[in-house]
Amino acid sequence: MSNEKTQVSEPTEVSTDVTDETTEATEGTETDATEADAIEESEAAETTEPAADAPKRRTGWTRVVAFAVLPAVALGLALGAGYLKWQDNSVRDGQIAAATSVQAAKDSTIALLSYTPDKVDQQLGEARNLLTGEFRDSYTSLTNDVVIPGAKEKQIAAVATVPAAASVSATSQKAVVLVFVNQTVTVGQDAPTDTNSSVRVTLEKVGDRWLISSFDPV
Repeated sequence: MSNEKTQVSEPTEVSTDVTDETTEATEGTETDATEADAIEESEAAETTEPAADAPKRRTGWTRVVAFAVLPAVALGLALGAGYLKWQDNSVRDGQIAAATSVQAAKDSTIALLSYTPDKVDQQLGEARNLLTGEFRDSYTSLTNDVVIPGAKEKQIAAVATVPAAASVSATSQKAVVLVFVNQTVTVGQDAPTDTNSSVRVTLEKVGDRWLISSFDPV
């Protein structure tokens, strides 16, 4: 009988050992789980920190764009528009100056070189009002000393026409025009004589009028 009791008590001790091992395993598992949770939380915190900085970085770049880049772009556009406007106005002013100076050169050339014996004083006197500077003085001396007396004495008449004229250069204050001239001169009862020539006419803007300052045959 004593042997049977001994055999019964041994399984009880084994059961206790198994229980202890199970407890230790459970505690180990809980510890591992706790450590794993701590690691996960740490990694989550590290991952979250850059995300928190991202809005700050975006806000910084937004301020740079708003306060530096955009004003610079706007200024560049304004300067570009101003330059294009100035260039457009300059081109337009040059075109207007060229057109008006060519017409003035044609009309003035005809007036300078056309006269009749009976009205030569009046005609060449009015022509002087189309001139300026030293050329006006030279023209006045030539007409008063030579042309007017000769036209009256020899009954000389002259008619000038301008078949073509072209702008060489033109600004708002000065222009150069190449003028092609045909002139028919009649002396007394003689047959008319025709001459063809070209003249480089320089004009200056005086007030709102183009006046000839130089008249050079070419």
